[in-house]
Amino acid sequence: MVVSVNPIPSKEQFLSLLDNTLSTLSIESKKNEKKYLELLGSKLEGVVVDVMRQNAFGTDFEGSIELISGQKFPDIIAKKYYGIEVKTSKQNHWTTTGNSVLESTRVEGIERIYMLFGKMVQPIEFKYKPYEACLSDIVVTHSPRYLINMDLKVGETIFDKIKIPYDTLRNESNPIKSITDYYRKQLKPGEAVWWLDQEDTKPQSPIIRLWNNLPLNERRVLTISSMVLFPEVFSNHSDKYYRFSVWLVNDFGIVCPNSRDAFSAGGQGTLEYNNKKYNNIPKIITKLSDSLADIKEVIQSSRIQDLEHNWKIKITTPIEQWIELIVENTSHFKLEINLKQYLRDKLLT
Repeated sequence: MVVSVNPIPSKEQFLSLLDNTLSTLSIESKKNEKKYLELLGSKLEGVVVDVMRQNAFGTDFEGSIELISGQKFPDIIAKKYYGIEVKTSKQNHWTTTGNSVLESTRVEGIERIYMLFGKMVQPIEFKYKPYEACLSDIVVTHSPRYLINMDLKVGETIFDKIKIPYDTLRNESNPIKSITDYYRKQLKPGEAVWWLDQEDTKPQSPIIRLWNNLPLNERRVLTISSMVLFPEVFSNHSDKYYRFSVWLVNDFGIVCPNSRDAFSAGGQGTLEYNNKKYNNIPKIITKLSDSLADIKEVIQSSRIQDLEHNWKIKITTPIEQWIELIVENTSHFKLEINLKQYLRDKLLT
């Protein structure tokens, strides 16, 4: 005997079930407005699941509606294939913060999820949409999360922006990397994404620290690294410390109120090269000279992709290219010393 089984429940029947559920919710909320106005957050989930079960009588979904809720995603499932995520707002708009981009708590086997949104103000209204069709952007609380907008037009989702379909993104091993790559392309000078690829994420203290309170050795290590990553700190551009300041906050939770002091406090100094003494050398150049051994080590131990991201160039010979960037960014100084040759002699011989 051959038994034919359709493993995928009818989408049309499920949408009909959602239509009937919304109709019932609209009718009941008008009859019991005071009660419904108090159904915020998870309180609405139990009502939705009861209404869905009532409307599922006589359909393929009868007996299959389950309330999951808690820390799982989505809140309600049907036929172990469809899901309903329930959201509410006490404001007169259709936006709220959604679920984690990672979807690590997604119920196994659930392939199609719909957002059911209740606007719990007078007059009470309900809408539903395919989950991916109402996710407009990414916002960050303790982790990257979707931003929900039930009035979103076709073609305006975050998935349209990054040009990766929702089902493709959610099944990637590291979806945050794709999102981070998209936002990096939108950055203005001095900006950075402060949540990074999972593989690059560093544990951080929850305490925000001030630069001047750091141990001297830690300040020195950070200054040397920044000389490698941000050659523009040697320039005379008005925004030369922007990326350095953002990097301190983003990667280390450190605030530096006066970034200039990290590089050039103290005025001028002296360099000796080829048995000749050069005076009136800017302090930032003498600090660079004193740190060349450590700078070389940082460059050699850095990942090429990190250097390319920060230097905005294709890397082939990291040390030589760093020297070129330093020479370019120090061209405004009237130096007697041949800085390019000095750096080459110190770092390449």
